[in-house]
Amino acid sequence: MTEAEKIKLLTGESDENLITVVLEDAESFVLGYTNRSKLIPALKKPVRDLAVIALNRMGTEGETGRSEGGERYSFDTAPKHIYVILNQYRLVRVGGKVYENQTQSSEDIPSPA
Repeated sequence: MTEAEKIKLLTGESDENLITVVLEDAESFVLGYTNRSKLIPALKKPVRDLAVIALNRMGTEGETGRSEGGERYSFDTAPKHIYVILNQYRLVRVGGKVYENQTQSSEDIPSPA
């Protein structure tokens, strides 16, 4: 099942173009926040969570809170549990550079002589 299909299931949203845009934005945010160039498997769920949050908040952009029918809602930038995961995989900058592991295939690994 693709990430877009999972989002459709979770939100009921049927506009594939909107889902694609929201997923791309969420992925860009995660990559930028973690200083990575590629999305690793452990970060797929936070991307999906951010996309679902963005879809659920459509129409409330710019609001910090709302009160309706005796219930009060407040909006954070993103829930803390997402930042906890992102912080675990965040790469630090050293001397203005980010050092990210590059995966190697078995052909790239030198054989012992």
